[in-house]
This record gives sequence, C-alpha cells and structure tokens, in this order.
Amino acid sequence: MNIVGSVRGCGFEYAELHYLPIYDLVFEDKLEKGSFSLSETFSKAGLLALVSASILLVDPALAFKGGGPYGSEVTRGQDLTGKDFSGKTLIKQDFKTSILRQANFKGAKLLGASFFDADLTGADLSEADLRGVDFSLANVTKANLSNANLEGALATGNTSFKGSNITGADFTDVPLRDDQREYLCKVADGVNPITGNATRDTLLCN
Repeated sequence: MNIVGSVRGCGFEYAELHYLPIYDLVFEDKLEKGSFSLSETFSKAGLLALVSASILLVDPALAFKGGGPYGSEVTRGQDLTGKDFSGKTLIKQDFKTSILRQANFKGAKLLGASFFDADLTGADLSEADLRGVDFSLANVTKANLSNANLEGALATGNTSFKGSNITGADFTDVPLRDDQREYLCKVADGVNPITGNATRDTLLCN
C-alpha cells in the first residue's frame, strides 16, 4: 500500500510516505482464513491513523531549507549575524530575508544563491563567486565586494550598495538603477582577477 499525504498552506511542506505492505499481507491472510479479531481490525485502523497524523506533523521549517552543504540547516528568514561561511560551497543556497550583518562569505561559491530582501550590511563578500545571485531588495551597504564576481546577478528594486568596497568587482550584466550605477561609478576602480574585466567597464561607466 502506498500512502501519500499532501498538505497545502499553513507552511507545511509536501510529504510522501511509502511502506512495505507486510502488514496488509498478514491481515489479508487472516481475513481469508476468518481468523482475525475485532481488536486486530482496530489495531490496523489505529496504525493507519498514526501514519496519517505523522504526515501532518512535517516540520514547517523544511520548506525554507536551501541547497549546498548547508541544506540541512535553515538559512532563510534567520538571524545569521556574524556567521562564518568563508570558502564554503553554497550554490543556490536560500538566504531570503535573513539578517546577515557582518557575515563572512569571503571566497565562498554562491552561484545562483538568493539574498532576496536580506540584510548584508557590513558583510564580507570579497573574492566570492556571486554569479547569478539574487540581491533584489537586499541591503548590501558597507559590504566588502572587492574582487567578487557578480556576473548576471540581480539587483532590482531598492537594492543598495552604498558605502561598499567594490574594488575589482565584476558587475557584468547586472541590472542597476541609474542612480545606483551613477553612485557606483564614482567609487569604482580595479580589475577583477578572475575575469580580467575592469570594474568601471562592467558598470558601463562613461
């Protein structure tokens, strides 16, 4: 028998449970021989009820887990102030709405990760692989982005890089508001050591 529990809403994640039909075989054998008792019937019904209830008790936090080596750790909507992620492989990790002030991501591989509406004030993102990262609505002020590769990253909405060190950062194909681009061009310098692109050129500065 295959039991599938699907719960929508309330923050519950889809859950699916399979179990071997040994219990069913025993029960059906007793049924054919007429040797089952009323207590066994209720026992089986109780077991099925217990399994169904366990499906409903799936931890809602599971829906917020990201990928990479921290897939077993909840990183979305969390206070991760000052946490050390330096050098880690965090591809497609989910940091949406998290507080990451002064967090250390130096040299981390964050390809495709999401920092949507996250607070990265003062975070160290130097030398990090930030290609395709979602910085939409994120606060990236006073962060260290030196020598980081942000090719194809998203920075829509009110994303702010004010006060950040962008020396040697590569902003190729990063959509920026005109005022944000103008500000970054005033402080841009250096060449990215990985791509060989000058920061000012990737920002399309005049």
